[in-house]
Amino acid sequence: MASTRTPAKHFSPLAIGAPEPFRTLPVKLERMIHFVPPHNEKIRSKIKDLAGQVDVVLGNLEDAVPMDQKENARKGFIEMVRDNDFGATGVWTRINCLNSPWVLDDVTEIVAAVGNKLDVIMLPKVEGPWDIHYLDQLLAQLEAKHGVKKPILIHA
Repeated sequence: MASTRTPAKHFSPLAIGAPEPFRTLPVKLERMIHFVPPHNEKIRSKIKDLAGQVDVVLGNLEDAVPMDQKENARKGFIEMVRDNDFGATGVWTRINCLNSPWVLDDVTEIVAAVGNKLDVIMLPKVEGPWDIHYLDQLLAQLEAKHGVKKPILIHA
């Protein structure tokens, strides 16, 4: 896939109204990443105490979630992020893979509801750079649409 962006436009937003990309990635220690199955109410209820003890809280929507719980996991993640103050703790989510029937709702609903609190989207099972380009463009459009102030990073 050939890039049509010139070097001069490298740091311009990918969509009108999207936040400007970081010129340098924020340096933040991520020594302890706690994977949370957000469909599990019991585990989700412990996040308030856990958030101060880890570097990242990651809502895992993918492999750890049974197929019949995918929508509950997404709703649980949104509720968990919306209802808690994470302070300096990073907030990540691992979405479903791009060829799944849940991924588009994962990205659109999460960015709409809690995009300003979300630091990173982890993209699993990447098959090539086109997967990252697709998610990057989609995120820029959603960030613009929902007024997200800082770009959401992609971990692939």
